[in-house]
Amino acid sequence: MAFLGTGLMGDPMVRRLLQAGYSVTVWNRTHSKAQVLSAAGARAVASLSEAVADAQVVISMLEAGPIVAQVLHDALTSLPSGTLWVDMSSTKQSEAQQFHVTLQDAGHGFVDAPVSGGVGGAQGGSLAIMAGGNKEDYAKVEEIFKAMGRPTLVGPAGSGQVAKLCNQLIVGATLNIVAEALLLAQAAGADAAAVRAAIRGGFAESRILEVHGQRMLERNFVAGGQVKSQVKDLHNILAAAEAAHITLPVTQLVTQRYETIATTHATADHAAALLALEELNPGHRVGSGPDKLG
Repeated sequence: MAFLGTGLMGDPMVRRLLQAGYSVTVWNRTHSKAQVLSAAGARAVASLSEAVADAQVVISMLEAGPIVAQVLHDALTSLPSGTLWVDMSSTKQSEAQQFHVTLQDAGHGFVDAPVSGGVGGAQGGSLAIMAGGNKEDYAKVEEIFKAMGRPTLVGPAGSGQVAKLCNQLIVGATLNIVAEALLLAQAAGADAAAVRAAIRGGFAESRILEVHGQRMLERNFVAGGQVKSQVKDLHNILAAAEAAHITLPVTQLVTQRYETIATTHATADHAAALLALEELNPGHRVGSGPDKLG
């Protein structure tokens, strides 16, 4: 198979595939990032056409929809007959649907399969993989997905992106609420760390409270999931809501909060929602340590 895009997420995902025994040809726009994977057993090539020339399955893990569209356009004439293209990037639903049409018209298959779980999930092979496509195409790659995480077929092409947007909507909003809870606890005179410990296991428990609540207490904003990626996802959520003719008022507010922090800390972890909140509340700060920003 070919794997296109070996950045923050792509690199550990390729390593999981190699560990599972798959033969993987890797390509990245910055070739040095692909070359690093040679030591792990991947075949790194500088040419996109060479990367896909013999691949029955092509996986792309790229920054955004327009980049996926460009790479797909550039690779299309080099694809073997009946190639199944799996895009694991986070894109707009409308973009995924267009990729499906483009590939289908050229005699190829398509599955959109964005992921959740961050770099840690990619390294541990525990990503939540939300797949959109027909049952036949999904069946061809289900075992490949299982090398990287837990896959679920959620509907036709484009549905994977909808599921990812629902995931990011909950993540983005919850990050902001956890930040508000910790700041309120500290500002009102309680021990923020003790408050977090006290409410864990109750109805407020979540992975966000567990993982990012601790990050906020430690003021550790070294990127796992970046603020700029959260902003991109939130814009995609609002675009999907507009296309579906619904209004998401809380998501609109969360988007504004992330746009604020993105002006100064675009590459920080999305737990940096706390920083934007503290800017609204001068003189109040969670924890006492210095900010860790990478």
